[in-house]
Amino acid sequence: MPGPRAKQNSGKKNKPKGISQRDAAPGTTSSSPIILTTLLNTLDGLSSDDWDKVAKVLCDHFKLPDLGTRSGLKKVYHNFAHIYKQINDTYVANEANELIRGGITAIYVKMCADSVLRNMLFHQEGLLDKIIALINKPNTRHLALRALTTITQHGGSDIRKEILQHAPVIIKLLQDFPDDLYAAELAITIIAHAVTCTLDEPQRSPAKYIKMLQLPKLIPLVLGFVDKSCVTLPLLHHALELFGNLTHHCPQDCLTFPDMIDFLIACIRSADMHSRFYALGAVIRLHSPKPERLVSDPYALIAAVKRGLPDHLTDLLLDYGPMRCESSLTLQSFADYQKAMMQCAQDRDMYKLGLTLAELIPRNEYSISEGGFQAINERTGRAELMDVGLPFKMWVDALPICAKVIREKGKAGEEHLADMLDMKFFVIRSRIPEAIMLAKKGIERNPKLPYPYYIMTLGDDVEVGLRCAKKGLKCKNMTPFVNHVLRARATEIAGNLAISRMQESTVGDQKWEQGQAFMSSTLDDARIYLAQAPPDMRHRKSILYWYIVLTLIEKGPELSTDLHELKVVPIHFCFAGLTCLATQKYTDMLKIADEFFAEFGIVPPKSQLRFAHEHISSRYAAATKKWGTAVARLDSHSIDEFILSRDRAEDRLAAWLHDIQDEDGNDSGGQQPERSLHPKRSKNNPSELHRCSWCGNPSAVLRKCRGCEKAR
Repeated sequence: MPGPRAKQNSGKKNKPKGISQRDAAPGTTSSSPIILTTLLNTLDGLSSDDWDKVAKVLCDHFKLPDLGTRSGLKKVYHNFAHIYKQINDTYVANEANELIRGGITAIYVKMCADSVLRNMLFHQEGLLDKIIALINKPNTRHLALRALTTITQHGGSDIRKEILQHAPVIIKLLQDFPDDLYAAELAITIIAHAVTCTLDEPQRSPAKYIKMLQLPKLIPLVLGFVDKSCVTLPLLHHALELFGNLTHHCPQDCLTFPDMIDFLIACIRSADMHSRFYALGAVIRLHSPKPERLVSDPYALIAAVKRGLPDHLTDLLLDYGPMRCESSLTLQSFADYQKAMMQCAQDRDMYKLGLTLAELIPRNEYSISEGGFQAINERTGRAELMDVGLPFKMWVDALPICAKVIREKGKAGEEHLADMLDMKFFVIRSRIPEAIMLAKKGIERNPKLPYPYYIMTLGDDVEVGLRCAKKGLKCKNMTPFVNHVLRARATEIAGNLAISRMQESTVGDQKWEQGQAFMSSTLDDARIYLAQAPPDMRHRKSILYWYIVLTLIEKGPELSTDLHELKVVPIHFCFAGLTCLATQKYTDMLKIADEFFAEFGIVPPKSQLRFAHEHISSRYAAATKKWGTAVARLDSHSIDEFILSRDRAEDRLAAWLHDIQDEDGNDSGGQQPERSLHPKRSKNNPSELHRCSWCGNPSAVLRKCRGCEKAR
């Protein structure tokens, strides 16, 4: 017959199993001899090949709530102190029992799906030390690595930083077990995850962490595993991810590893477009970005014209139309500029000067240059600036003065001329933000004028710059120079955005679609620029580089290893209303661009794209031959290839660690394979823990606003 307490509770619904302080008998812990004996008997017959079963037995033993649901993780959070003490007492009491210690570690890792619990376990209870202690033990090596893989994939930056400080231990493991491909796969994944987050934080100097990586050891070890015939797809993806981050943060160190560079170049030939983009970005980052200063010296141009250009360069200018070429326009503008200044010195008409300068600005980039009125000092024999009674000495300083005079005149339709003078002055004086502010106002007043759109492309906001370049190209009645320079800016900005978007995305998501759109835009604009711009225009070499590298990305393995398909590029020269089709080798076109630079006294810029092109073109065939077999593995789309483990027992552990169920108990992906490039989970996945709308970390104890559906 049931007693009073049983009768009292007989009508209540069963509650999920959990544990609270009041449920535990005073003075009783799970480390008591009787309970430990029962636990050991239950574990009898299990081995380190059954970590998922060991973890489940321990969860039942400790009467833990279901760690695969949000409600279960909430219960752990609200009773954390008691639950942790109960588990930790058993952990401490079984120092020699790897099965118990490993299973308990797996439980801790399972709790780490919740960021709040993860931070408590790491920062308050020293979980990382417990995991690291298991790495060097044969029976728990894979378990510890599997745990760190899970934590680095979902952990916060502080935790990844802590893990990266143990990189020497993980690197030694790679060194000591060259035949354990599964351990290598996990170890490289851990380092790649930790490096990606830690080095990318701008407030931290990466030098300390780069030293921990022991690059002279790490890079050859990783390449050795990549070169194995049985290399797995996740290992390859994480090796590529690791190398990509290293080229970003320590490019000079990476330049000392030619085999690594060859692997990256070979990946540009992969059938997987994401890998191609990632590898290209890594090769580009091998050299630090340097601003292109393609300043044209009109006196060097005059000297080149006087001595005469080589016949093959002269023929190109004649075919295009000599008076439409940049060099001719620069010389003519320079002459008109000097003439206008001399005229102003005579008539003192600043309004007339302003109108003339406003007409020169959209004609050519260097139609306005530094200069001044000079006279020879009879005592020193040197040319010195002289005051001719005008409100300026340096000619560039006339721009804002003329702009003010035009505004004071107040003639309708001339406001944009004054703005153009001020914008040009700001650009020459490197005051770009002020030029952009003025350009914004000009576009608001009259969105049909093209020059302010060009100024907008010079700002730091590249997305705004690209939109403005595209809008500017739709304007009518623009000069050829503004048309070409807007096209060049659209090509360069969209090219950079294409690479960054593709590297940040996974196939099918929004950024991936954006990246593909940017790539198409870049190639289209590059083709138009090469067909229409003068052969001596200063941006031509940069546009050629973009055309070449993105064609490599677009075509991938369709190209031959000697790249002979790129040796001939169709060029449509438009002259006198007729379109003439010609073909030129792109290598010749690059050489011709350099020759024009040399003739005009311009030092070819040592840009990232130039170095990337030189690396790729000189090493593409050899790199493909050396790493072609490994890169071919990147082309696999079999879903099994994305599963990290190759042993089914370890698959079960990975599934148990990743298993999250919704509140109805539905399995939401225990067998979901882990893709090495971290695809985002669906926003509609009911099993995913709430993520903070500020920091993005998941936690079961976050609360959602019913109005905006944001978790905080």
